[in-house]
Amino acid sequence: MLNIRTFTLGPLQTNAYLLQGEDPGKAVIVDPGMNPGPLLKAIQDLEIEAILLTHAHFDHIGGVEEIRKLKSCPVYLHDLESDWLTTAKLNGSLNWPQVTPPITANPAEFALDEGQKLQLIGHTFQVYHTPGHSPGSVSLLCENDLFAGDVLFRMGVGRTDLTGGRERDLVDSIQNKLYRFPDEVKVYPGHGPKTTIGYEKQNNPYVPAR
Repeated sequence: MLNIRTFTLGPLQTNAYLLQGEDPGKAVIVDPGMNPGPLLKAIQDLEIEAILLTHAHFDHIGGVEEIRKLKSCPVYLHDLESDWLTTAKLNGSLNWPQVTPPITANPAEFALDEGQKLQLIGHTFQVYHTPGHSPGSVSLLCENDLFAGDVLFRMGVGRTDLTGGRERDLVDSIQNKLYRFPDEVKVYPGHGPKTTIGYEKQNNPYVPAR
């Protein structure tokens, strides 16, 4: 069973997730955002096997470099956003000076690809390429827990007016990939409260179930 702790970080209230399996000394982090102090405190005595990025917008990557240097752990990111970590204009931080100074990090060590299965902390994480909010957005499924980044929210969806965003792709990702999961799958989004696939299929006003 996956132990999931949520840390809401930074001025945009981005959800970072700390995941642990049967060995409580090992963990995986999904989307370590800006101002990661509470998360850094929580991982002091943990071995971090990986940082998994659902996408590379600045509010999801603000803590990457600090954690990577502290824990010597690899970063995973879809290849379509491989240069976003190193480029403040692409990850958006250059466009939000009122929120943050420019954010950059070193390139990811590993790529995330459609259909890939990662064996981490004693669990299998299945990778689904779910573009629309950004070209390299992925959703990560571990048993009945789905880490959806900024693709699907509780009664909402990710914005599509940023670099590489496309509304048609977002709708396709949700209807043809995420909505095909069982209704009981829990969705852990990049912002806001968790939800379930079944709830969104019935209630999401932006993307109805087919």
